[in-house]
Amino acid sequence: MPWGNKTVESLREEFIVAAESSSNFSSVCREFGISRRTGYKWIDRHQNGDGLSDRSHARLTIGNQTAPEIEALILSVRSENPGWGGKTIRQVLLNHGYTDLPCIKTFNNILKRNGYITPEESLKHKPFVRFEKDHCNEMWQTDFKGEFSTKSGAYCFPLDILDDHSRFLIKIQGLPNTANAVLPCFKAAFEEFGMPNSVLSDNGAQFAGFRQGYTQFEKWLMNHDVLPIHGRIKHPQTQGKIERFHRTMKSELLKHCEFEDVSDADKGLQEWRKKYNTIRPHEALGMKCPADVYTPSTRIYCDQVKPYSYGGQHHVIKVNSWGYVRFDKWQVYLSETMIDEHVEFRPNPLGDSFVVCYRNFKIAEFSTIDGKLLNRKVSRL
Repeated sequence: MPWGNKTVESLREEFIVAAESSSNFSSVCREFGISRRTGYKWIDRHQNGDGLSDRSHARLTIGNQTAPEIEALILSVRSENPGWGGKTIRQVLLNHGYTDLPCIKTFNNILKRNGYITPEESLKHKPFVRFEKDHCNEMWQTDFKGEFSTKSGAYCFPLDILDDHSRFLIKIQGLPNTANAVLPCFKAAFEEFGMPNSVLSDNGAQFAGFRQGYTQFEKWLMNHDVLPIHGRIKHPQTQGKIERFHRTMKSELLKHCEFEDVSDADKGLQEWRKKYNTIRPHEALGMKCPADVYTPSTRIYCDQVKPYSYGGQHHVIKVNSWGYVRFDKWQVYLSETMIDEHVEFRPNPLGDSFVVCYRNFKIAEFSTIDGKLLNRKVSRL
């Protein structure tokens, strides 16, 4: 049959006319190149007045489509917590008793569809494997978050203390400056949560000594049998957890809030700390909240420094009023922080150096050949 440039609808109309005027329905179907079933379908359409054009094959309903109220809930939680992704939002809703929620991929698709997640943001949050201590309070990490301005023009300097194992935010303090702030904040943290075995910080002046000496903070930690550790210079990845924490603080709080002054900023930081510890699940914790994992230290803080007695096997010398110590034929600079303190000198078994010990910590090593400093890394004996 010559089809020419006829439309599908006109051919179907010709088929209807031919079928109604013929006594052999099968022959008409063969002539038009269609099956009997298709032929009957067009006859029924014509008789019911449904038209002969093609109908959409799209499904009238989508069985797994997210309910509008659930999608609205997801977007509402995201609006209140701008830094949260689909996985975090889903876990928070589960923790609050919601059931029959869609999968994490659907959560993220909803956020993407509504402009909350961009490809650039997705790349920023690719997971990175970091070391982790096995138990709570084995190590706390600490650092100052970069300062930010308030409406009053004053700058706020947040000091953060984070438990390495549980990611529990031990303390956050919004401060007007960084001077003489570290030790009082840690004292308050020790009184509330007990003492860790070690504290990891960078080499900033608030944490690490100047003139190759020691800070009062380092000495205070050693006085209470806490090991001070410093990351390698120009290697911020050593403190990966607190660096990542600062990114979280910025994306979830600081990008979206403007505070009146430092006091108002500190109030906002304390409120966010509660959410971070008790509501916001952490992927590295199997989607538990830090407060679900953290337990306070059994090492109770005592403000009074316990006296320390050296074993008596090696020379014990008092540091002079300039921070120097004379040992054998050498006078070496130790630290002004150690003025009037007693330190122990132990020979290296190899005979080419001697180590200086303060209480139960090795704090320096000097050459026996020229008296030069070889190492000032603090370690436990």
